[in-house]
Amino acid sequence: MGPGELGEILCQIPSFDHPNLLVSGATMDDAGVYKLDSETALVQTVDYFTPMVDDPYIFGQVAAANALSDVYAMGGEPLTAMNITAFPTNCLSLDILREILTGGAEKVREAGAVIVGGHTIEDKEPKYGLAVTGLVHPDKIAGNSGAKPGDVVVLTKPLGTGIIATAIKGEIASPEAVKKAVENMTELNKTAAQTMQKIGVHGCTDVTGFGFLGHAWEICAASGVTMEVESSLIPLLPDVFDLANMGIVPAGAKANLKYLQDKVEFEGVSDTLQDILADPQTSGGLLITLPEDKGLQLIRELRNRGVLEANIIGTITESKSPKVIVKG
Repeated sequence: MGPGELGEILCQIPSFDHPNLLVSGATMDDAGVYKLDSETALVQTVDYFTPMVDDPYIFGQVAAANALSDVYAMGGEPLTAMNITAFPTNCLSLDILREILTGGAEKVREAGAVIVGGHTIEDKEPKYGLAVTGLVHPDKIAGNSGAKPGDVVVLTKPLGTGIIATAIKGEIASPEAVKKAVENMTELNKTAAQTMQKIGVHGCTDVTGFGFLGHAWEICAASGVTMEVESSLIPLLPDVFDLANMGIVPAGAKANLKYLQDKVEFEGVSDTLQDILADPQTSGGLLITLPEDKGLQLIRELRNRGVLEANIIGTITESKSPKVIVKG
């Protein structure tokens, strides 16, 4: 199922209107936000998927970091998490399940949150993730709809995890590419989220299965703006361009490009780079919009705190017809 088909189905689901429901699925945000009082709102999200690496402990770490990221993308702090697990107990050792859950637990602990329980079902293929609850001040929510003309756009992690995962399955990924991809996917967006909240931003999302272009488009659609991106400024993981040039690209990237064909304009951008920009990411970075005078400050503080590949990659402009423009 492509993103367009999914969107059509989601539009048919009954929606909820409540004065305390500050963020819902209407803007395709990363999490829902429900106001408890003038100082506190709940941030709630759920995410799980099948393994993209062979090591069960690393898989658990990646899946947990990916789920926690949705809370960080809203400007929140994770509070509690619940394991969501599917596992074939009839053909795989329970030691593997233990390693998956241990990896997830370590990332939840690193986030400063706690696991309070969970649920496991029998399935033919392992699946793992978390339902996460976090907290955010109602006036400091960083969502898809906050981008403003004049903002700069910051990306905090390099792209290419989907392409490298595809190369891993084909046993052609280099050790360096695998190492960097694992480091990228297991890195929490905690530092990036805390830093952006300290400086103050207008909008944020994380880059995951819809690819960089898809999540950039969600910001544009929800905010009613255009994002102009300089592709040369976007950080990439090692070997990603060469792999994509060889055709090592997940099917999801092609589905993303098809859905976005009338929403994104390319100016001098190769087909290979288009595939990379649409590559479905796992536990990707934050895509942040903030005033231009704060952009360089954010980059300096992020790099000082170890988020070394964060970069300003574009700007937000006013538009009557929201779109993403990518320049070569």
